[in-house]
Amino acid sequence: MLKFFKRAFIFVSVMFFLLSMAGLALSAIDRSKKNETYKELELFADALAYVQAQYVDEAKPKDLIYGALSGMVNELDPHSQFLTPQEYEDLKIETEGRFGGIGVEITMKDGLATIVTPIADTPAWDAGLKTGDRLVKIDDTVIKNLTLSDVVKKLRGKPGTEVIVIAWREKDDKLYTFKIKRAMIEVKDIKEAKLLEPGIGYIRLAEFRENTPQELDRILKEFKDQGAGALVFDLRNNPGGLLDKAVDVAARFLSKGTLIVSIKGRDPKQDEIFNAGYGMPDTGMLIVLLVNEGSASGSEIVAGAFQDNKRAIVLGEKTFGKGSVQTVLPLSDGSALKLTTSLYFTPGGNSIHEKGIMPDIIVEQTDAQDSAVIQKKDENDLERVFETIEEMKPSETVPELKKGYADDAQLARAVDLLKSIRIYKGLHKLINE
Repeated sequence: MLKFFKRAFIFVSVMFFLLSMAGLALSAIDRSKKNETYKELELFADALAYVQAQYVDEAKPKDLIYGALSGMVNELDPHSQFLTPQEYEDLKIETEGRFGGIGVEITMKDGLATIVTPIADTPAWDAGLKTGDRLVKIDDTVIKNLTLSDVVKKLRGKPGTEVIVIAWREKDDKLYTFKIKRAMIEVKDIKEAKLLEPGIGYIRLAEFRENTPQELDRILKEFKDQGAGALVFDLRNNPGGLLDKAVDVAARFLSKGTLIVSIKGRDPKQDEIFNAGYGMPDTGMLIVLLVNEGSASGSEIVAGAFQDNKRAIVLGEKTFGKGSVQTVLPLSDGSALKLTTSLYFTPGGNSIHEKGIMPDIIVEQTDAQDSAVIQKKDENDLERVFETIEEMKPSETVPELKKGYADDAQLARAVDLLKSIRIYKGLHKLINE
């Protein structure tokens, strides 16, 4: 027993020492909160000491600390995460836009890994995974209660290897099986840029990356040289990317000084306002902005800025509602905390988080890549899926993607809308003459 209390005392002493070394991080916390934190740490130290002294197997201190940190951060929100040194390195690789996997953006929702969007033209996209699909099994592993990092690890792998994913599609209340061959995922920002018809350009932007604004400048110049005065700007299934680049993209079409987005956190020092600052914005081009439930984060910032500033007609389906800012804070041993530190607000002061952007014109998609409705399901529904997963016979689903914009209900409607506006403007000018 003496040995047990000695361990507990040593651990508490170490924890107090670490807190004192982290004085800079704690300086923003008032004294009463700090005292409360110290008090609760005693409880944590007692529990840890019991585990080390009496658990049936000897546990490594680092494993216990990592587990505690992971559990603590997972209690905050679906987007905050504790990253081990390896996971932190993996995150750095992912932000470079090249990694081995199936090509999905996922988040945790109702305790289940949920697809925000399949990245366009990746194995997941080609296989037919959709926004809102709940991942319930990967290969032989039922993934209930797994962390986001654990799910990502199981999806990632060497290009050319296969993974079997079983997903629950809420809209159909069915399980679907996807046999997917992993590939080297190279995320490209602008997937497609062309003239749909004389005078109407089309840009499909898959993600906001480092060179996106410059690439956009090049394409817009080409469109203007070809006489295009209208644009369908497609942000469907765009999960976001770099915040400053999303702001730069919006600024290409808004007058200098126009508010694009504001960020507000608990700490006023984190508050920030982003205004358009591009020197030569195109404020005259007619724009229809396409969004769907796979449009998240940076896409929602652009949609909110265009909508509130009356710069474009937003058409499609309500966006995902991922309006929070995550800050990655490196720790001393190479691990890191990915913490939600603030929320996005549109120029009109509306929060994007968990609400999304409602289009000006709602047009549901009906083709092979339509979006499943994402809504909070009754807990009994989720439990039923896991209880019957072995009994329910999953269906194979391999959609045939349609070609041509006329087969895309939302895109076809956007083109018709731009044509109508041009016809109306022509008639109005003729009448006034």
